[in-house]
Amino acid sequence: MFIGSSGYRGLTGVALLLLALNAASAQATVEEIEEIQVTATRRPAPESEVSAALTIISAERLRRGPLITDALAAEPGLFLQQTTPGQGAAIIRGLKGSEVLHLVDGMRLNNAIFRNAPTQYLALVAPGGVERIEVVRGAPASLYGSDAVGGVVQVLSRVPAFDEAGSRADAYFAFDTADQARILRGSWETGDRQWAALVSGEYLEIGSRRTGQGERLAVDGYRSKGGRVAFALTPDEGESWLFDLQVARQPNTPRVDELLPGYGQDEPSSSEFYFAPNDRVFAHVRHSREQWLGGADWVFDLGWQRIVDDRINRDYLADTRRYENNSSDLFGLTANASNEFERGAWVAGFEVYHDRVASRRTEEDILTGLRQDITARFPDGSTVDQAAVFANLVRHLGDRHSVSGGLRFSAVSTDLPATGAIDASRSSQDDLSADLGWIFSITGNAEITANLGYGFRAPNVFDLGTLGDRPGNRFNIPNPDLSSEHITQFDLGFRWRGERMKLSVVGFVLQYTDRIASVSTGELTDDGRDITQSQNVDEADIHGIESAFSWRWTQDLTVDLVVNYLRGEQSELDGTTVAGDRIPPLNGRVVLGYQASDRLRLDSYLLFADRQDRLSPRDAQDTRIDPNGTPGWVTANVAAEWQFDERWLISARLENLLDKHYRSHGSGIDAAGRNIFVSLQAAWQ
Repeated sequence: MFIGSSGYRGLTGVALLLLALNAASAQATVEEIEEIQVTATRRPAPESEVSAALTIISAERLRRGPLITDALAAEPGLFLQQTTPGQGAAIIRGLKGSEVLHLVDGMRLNNAIFRNAPTQYLALVAPGGVERIEVVRGAPASLYGSDAVGGVVQVLSRVPAFDEAGSRADAYFAFDTADQARILRGSWETGDRQWAALVSGEYLEIGSRRTGQGERLAVDGYRSKGGRVAFALTPDEGESWLFDLQVARQPNTPRVDELLPGYGQDEPSSSEFYFAPNDRVFAHVRHSREQWLGGADWVFDLGWQRIVDDRINRDYLADTRRYENNSSDLFGLTANASNEFERGAWVAGFEVYHDRVASRRTEEDILTGLRQDITARFPDGSTVDQAAVFANLVRHLGDRHSVSGGLRFSAVSTDLPATGAIDASRSSQDDLSADLGWIFSITGNAEITANLGYGFRAPNVFDLGTLGDRPGNRFNIPNPDLSSEHITQFDLGFRWRGERMKLSVVGFVLQYTDRIASVSTGELTDDGRDITQSQNVDEADIHGIESAFSWRWTQDLTVDLVVNYLRGEQSELDGTTVAGDRIPPLNGRVVLGYQASDRLRLDSYLLFADRQDRLSPRDAQDTRIDPNGTPGWVTANVAAEWQFDERWLISARLENLLDKHYRSHGSGIDAAGRNIFVSLQAAWQ
């Protein structure tokens, strides 16, 4: 075990941070430059004016892995789950999938078929054109409504812009040994002060993963490709337009946990299971006007997103193969107005979304080649309509106190056509969301923050109408009578910002009621899968501590520490209280960085997670999770970056140096073993 079995020992890390704060307080001064974020407020604001707990992931961090989701691991308040090397899902405060709202440039990535379990769709956002990711931990309920119960993950794309006429380009190539990865990315921009254009593309190829102690998985890899074209216009200083098209495709990605025997299995669940293909197309127009109607700054977003989630699967040694064609077409329009006044700021707006699902499934006899249509995974032609109005106010009370509050009304309507499994039905959910925030400035460096939020998650087509195989040897049947889930969340935090040191410690509690859970009917399919149905039966209580500390020890030496601790309990259908479902263990990272020269940087770092043996009944039956608990682990890693001239940057990482064989809790694939990752980046301007 890496750290003692009692989770409360994780508080030791927080105590050490507070001791370091006390030692360094005499020499710390307020930082001159503050990072600006937009997600927690829906308007540009410095971090010090935001009460919500934030995690901001830079473009530099994003380029370190093949997928955009790789950057979410070991960050404050975040835990990464993987089902295949081609997918990854963020777990925030113990919540995941559609319990977390995912946005791309202000538009919803969450769609009607987004699962309330780890999903693969965020991995369909190509990282080459991304500027950064902003994560709000907690429920900014008044600003975002349904699905924003655990938090918000927003991907912000790079917007082309120039101060004078010119062009620039960059290229990136990388490979690694554990996943046999080959990555190629490139972009080109040109323009002047009034217009700018960007074209980018990328290609990724992954082989069979080598896990710790030298075993290479007997599962093929996958390929991924993506591209982006963006055009920005700035007719004058107070007006701008952005036209953006993003595409990504994974033609044939294997689902590893279905193709290899899991815990408690002597043979795999499937002989074939491929996402073939998974595609995303996103077309987006944004118009911004400063000091326009009512003297406010206005932002209008119009977008269309198509996600294709096609699959090919065949149960183990079965004679029938199933082909699925599933897609979602999501159309959205949002309007956002904001303004600042002498003692505060406000933001208000509305959203309208329409989502249409297409679904078809055929079955093929592999011996005869004959095909026939069978009931689809989702009711074909299902629709989800969402409309909402919202307002949020920030008010500065004197020199030390700042309060914020907001209210939102949301209406969600889901229509399911009749199928062979269910009659036609309509689900209507009207809900209010609200939140309050408070910042108390102790000194120019130190702040106390508090946030209270009440939010909801309306059931979508996946919850209401899914028919078919699920992970953990389950077979789901529809339930069109579900209602919304609700969450109440409170957090209290302390922040310190100095010239040489940063510290953030946030403690939170949340109560999740009417939670939708997969409930066994007590029956089995002919091939032995447990027949389940989604029901509003669970209540969950989760609490935890999220901490991040960075210290510039000397001019050249830095120390970074992240420690996340969670504990959850839930009430079952029979009234018993059990461990929370899919709760991450104590986890984090320790990084020692050394700036050897202006051109060379060296880092050594540990990634770690404690043992997690507090399993819910569903966890214990999940073939991805050891029923005796997921062992703790720690990996040792080193990295170097050499900027050998203004144009060229070489990076190298030696990961998992001790070749540790382990699996992150809840993942469907063992982690990579000893790995060499090398990248070469070039920039021209």
